[in-house]
Amino acid sequence: MIPDWLEPIRAGAASIPGEALSRFLPPEGSNPREGSVLMLFGEGEHGPDLLLTERSHSMRSHPGQISFPGGKLEPGDADAAAAALREAQEEIGLDPAGVEVFGELPRLWLPPSNFSVTTVLGWWRDESPVRVVDPDEVHAVLRIPIADLLDPEHRRTTVHPMGFKGPAFLIDGREDLVLWGFTAGVVSRLFDYVGWTLPWDAERTFPIEEWMIFGKTVDEFPDFEEGAGR
Repeated sequence: MIPDWLEPIRAGAASIPGEALSRFLPPEGSNPREGSVLMLFGEGEHGPDLLLTERSHSMRSHPGQISFPGGKLEPGDADAAAAALREAQEEIGLDPAGVEVFGELPRLWLPPSNFSVTTVLGWWRDESPVRVVDPDEVHAVLRIPIADLLDPEHRRTTVHPMGFKGPAFLIDGREDLVLWGFTAGVVSRLFDYVGWTLPWDAERTFPIEEWMIFGKTVDEFPDFEEGAGR
């Protein structure tokens, strides 16, 4: 059973349309490859929080970017939830037995690699130790308080070198630890939908520098295609 504070997320996930999360939805006839990520909510020493990972700083694309654990569906995965839990176990040692899956968000499309990504919602009912399992993929495991994400002082609008704009969160107010891209879009728009978002100044911008993208695609999940541990 999920806690009362998480009920708006459960209800929101059951009703939110894909268009409220992204303008990129799997088109008819695209035959996308399937991937999933785990949006895991917990309750730590600083209250309700969200588990995220910081990608390795040596990766050839999006080094150091903050994201949900996850990857592509493998033949042995029963469904998107099974894949997301397996990937989280492989990446950060999460024990799937302690996670209560309580919903999924609509599938979103990553056009550059033709991946359809399902965000699986989980409640960390029985916490297990988590750590960096493979430093070539994950630099750090983060538990970010929801209050930190909602703090208007930590909100920014990113400006991509190609002109794209999107929501971002300065983790703990730090400009060297920024949640942006696909993951930030899902977090921001879901929180908007359930009424959690506090008023913030969207004119406060944060430039995405080329090194943060490393000259690769704007797709946040390039390693899905090559199966590099994902």
